[in-house]
Amino acid sequence: MLRFTLLFAAALTLAAPLSADETESDWPQWLAVYRAAAGARGISPATLDNLLTGLTPNDTVIRLDRSQPDSATSTTPATFANYLERRLNAARISAGKTAAARVAPQVAGIEARHGVQAEILLGIWGMETSYGRITGNLPLVQSLATLAWDGRRAALFTKELDALLEIADKNLATPDQLRGSWAGAMGQPQFLPSSYLTYAIDGDGDGKANIWTSEPDTLASIANYLKANGWQPGLTWGMAVNLPQGLDRAPLKNPEIPTSCIRPLAVHTKWMPAKDWQALGLTAAKAFPPADTMMTLVEPDGAGQGAWLVTSNYRTLMTYNCSNFYALSVALLGDELSNALPTR
Repeated sequence: MLRFTLLFAAALTLAAPLSADETESDWPQWLAVYRAAAGARGISPATLDNLLTGLTPNDTVIRLDRSQPDSATSTTPATFANYLERRLNAARISAGKTAAARVAPQVAGIEARHGVQAEILLGIWGMETSYGRITGNLPLVQSLATLAWDGRRAALFTKELDALLEIADKNLATPDQLRGSWAGAMGQPQFLPSSYLTYAIDGDGDGKANIWTSEPDTLASIANYLKANGWQPGLTWGMAVNLPQGLDRAPLKNPEIPTSCIRPLAVHTKWMPAKDWQALGLTAAKAFPPADTMMTLVEPDGAGQGAWLVTSNYRTLMTYNCSNFYALSVALLGDELSNALPTR
């Protein structure tokens, strides 16, 4: 899950540890306590030695954790228009069409088994790693340990560090495969370690869940994740809409305050049936879904800066990465690639 622009900006600096005067004095104590707890949970001494001996934190990881555009924790202003210009470009679309042709038989079977549209699987694959081309090359243990030690989201990243040690201890991945993004994401779908343990599946029939080099395993694992997190077969993600001039947004405000993914969900309206949105004068180039389909209006850059009506499947995309920018870019890339699939 996680974002190429920042990944490459930090790739060179992340590999180096903090200098002596920058290293926090409580790191050795934290690491010793963590190692003891991991050993008590059953992680072998050999794995602990291999992954934790000599480990140092890196403050660049912490800075990047605070700078994701449109994330729930971002402190960096950004616009969807600028984000989309960088992410949904001609090169990514062209590479996606080539990838779609290459995996067409496999992805069709995965769609049939899991009920997730092939173009959505391609959209995630393309946005996460450019169809497996860019998966990150940073030591995951350093990134996750740094974030767990930082304390701001200690529970989340301690869980992910635990999962990474379990993967290593069970020999589910080679040492070279335990590399990825600064935030701990790995493989072609950029799964966090806990997501790998929960959702990664065998898609090519060899008995292994290989999200690093197997394209069928990658696509099947993405489909398994989305299905488990609520994806509804046959339901659209949504569509761009034109709003009538002078639309009163006050009655559309969502009365329910989100308790998670707070900042991105704050720009979503209340849910209403598609027919009610049409009655308000909203129009679209795509056909509206059935009249009773529940939809919410999203304007990621604010009123008058682009609007989309989205369904519960869009919310499922947001479980992959809590960001409207991300979910919209995946969905729009999928739309671009849909015509490249033989079954469409």
